[in-house]
Amino acid sequence: MEVQTTRFGVIEIAEDRVITFEKGLLGFPQHARYCLLQPGDDACFFWLQSLDDASLAFVVTDPCLFVPDYSVPIRSEQMGSLELSKLEDAQVFVIVNKVDQQLTGNLQGPLVVNTLKRVGEQLVLSEKRWTTRHPLVKVAAQANAATA
Repeated sequence: MEVQTTRFGVIEIAEDRVITFEKGLLGFPQHARYCLLQPGDDACFFWLQSLDDASLAFVVTDPCLFVPDYSVPIRSEQMGSLELSKLEDAQVFVIVNKVDQQLTGNLQGPLVVNTLKRVGEQLVLSEKRWTTRHPLVKVAAQANAATA
């Protein structure tokens, strides 16, 4: 299927690459269909591109790459809504934002995706240990092009 995006132009997405978030994402309940775009084979950041709105895309990452002790408790009813029979079939992502010279991750609102059924849900964790702006990595300052 062809998907129109504002960042990447028209891209071709296989039907089996569509991830459905039945409830949408927080703040975007009307957008349910997304695809994960990988900029390179060894990329650790991805684009979660809406198939319903060409201008809506989020940078996401696997939080365990930056916070090794991060885990998402999934309750039995969430296992059901995600159609998960075992936790090994789930992949966790977090939405990434840039705040000043820091990339942060929303560790309080992880995205859990059933990799076999391609359904996902954004969870809201009650544990106060994690925040919506958890520091992940500093961004290198751009070199000053002006020289004296």
